[in-house]
Amino acid sequence: MCRVQKQRIPSAALPHQGVDPMQCAASIVLGLQSLVSREISAHQAAVVTVGAMQAGEVYNIVPEQAVLKIGVRALDPAVRAQIERRLQAFVHAQADSYGLKCEVDYRQQYPVLVSHADETAFARGVAVDLLGADKVRERMPTMGSEDFAYMLQAVPGAYMVLGNGTGEDGGCLFHTPRFDFNDRALPLGAAYWVRLAQTFLI
Repeated sequence: MCRVQKQRIPSAALPHQGVDPMQCAASIVLGLQSLVSREISAHQAAVVTVGAMQAGEVYNIVPEQAVLKIGVRALDPAVRAQIERRLQAFVHAQADSYGLKCEVDYRQQYPVLVSHADETAFARGVAVDLLGADKVRERMPTMGSEDFAYMLQAVPGAYMVLGNGTGEDGGCLFHTPRFDFNDRALPLGAAYWVRLAQTFLI
């Protein structure tokens, strides 16, 4: 999250007498995209998303501050660190160029989730045995965050996804207003967990 605050308070009718944090915030929103498109290799994966911009409540008053809430995602810890350094520098430089004060509250949250090879092969084999090879797919890396990543940093394991289906009986992607879990997937998920436990313990 970053916050830009004005030092001189103008009125909406006399904007030249002060500094408008909205202009700086808009410049930051647009400029942040260059951190990925021009500073991260095309062979690396990274996303910078401004999910919220909060400033002012009415049209005829220049707001005193603007708050941006920004999400950063990357598959390589070194890329995450690079973006953090550059985001801090970029936001402060933008604020300074507009004559504003700026605060950046940057928090490292979920680490990258990396499944272990042996455990993944085992879990996949159980799924293939239960469902058939045509029903088991390997997923491409995604930018989704998952707290199970902390578990995989502590012990070897694999992150598996149970398909929710598509079409009339299938649900939409999670974290959307239209998400609807497909109850028909429950017996399949239960059967997989039973087979996984049996295979592991035998």
